[in-house]
Amino acid sequence: MVEAEKIILRPIISEKSYAQIDHGRYTFVVHPDAHKTMIAQAIKQLFNVTVVAVSTANMPSKPKRRGISRGNTPAFKKAVVQLAPGDKIEFFEGR
Repeated sequence: MVEAEKIILRPIISEKSYAQIDHGRYTFVVHPDAHKTMIAQAIKQLFNVTVVAVSTANMPSKPKRRGISRGNTPAFKKAVVQLAPGDKIEFFEGR
């Protein structure tokens, strides 16, 4: 089994992700090769919570400009994790 720290890379902190916390959904950037079962097991191992559902999406890179120079943001994979009622991840609760 792959280490949980290598599957869950970091949380996504945005207005939309914080609005979903009230409904028990937490958003993370995950390893591009991770599948839903691996993500659910990693969340359970890291935070000791019960995972009900996992939704994943591959986010494409976006073109960006700064003056004359052009580039792209990096592509990444994100996962929205639905927890069982009553479970919380205390990492997000300091808002």
